[in-house]
Amino acid sequence: MGGDQWCHMGPYRDDLAVAFRQAQEDELAKDNHGFEGQSTEALWEDRNWLEFILTGGTGTVLDQAHVVDPAHSEWGLFMRPLADDEIRAWCPSGRPTHVEWIEAVKSRRLPFPGRAGGNCTELYEDGRPAQIGYWGTTAD
Repeated sequence: MGGDQWCHMGPYRDDLAVAFRQAQEDELAKDNHGFEGQSTEALWEDRNWLEFILTGGTGTVLDQAHVVDPAHSEWGLFMRPLADDEIRAWCPSGRPTHVEWIEAVKSRRLPFPGRAGGNCTELYEDGRPAQIGYWGTTAD
């Protein structure tokens, strides 16, 4: 199998790690994938969850363990925010809207990360951060 690509929107928070965890908790509440009663933190300590993610995953923000720095370059099940220059490569204003983000993803101007990777960026509405756009590729 090849990695499947996915996109997801989540709530904006000043702290990206908090926003990411909220998006994960929201997604887990929709579908726990048979891992009922566990928090996202507990899931990442469960060997069965790790095997599930590495052999298929959810195709959502649940496939990444935590947020890393934009400069992080090692492979892993991480959510990496884009650096400013990466954003400006497809959104010259540096403040992408939801529509601009979707168009960039669909047109491939904004590439998907490699297998098991996730990226994210703030999305703006009326010049203010409003949501977080997440996109990635499953590990399988």
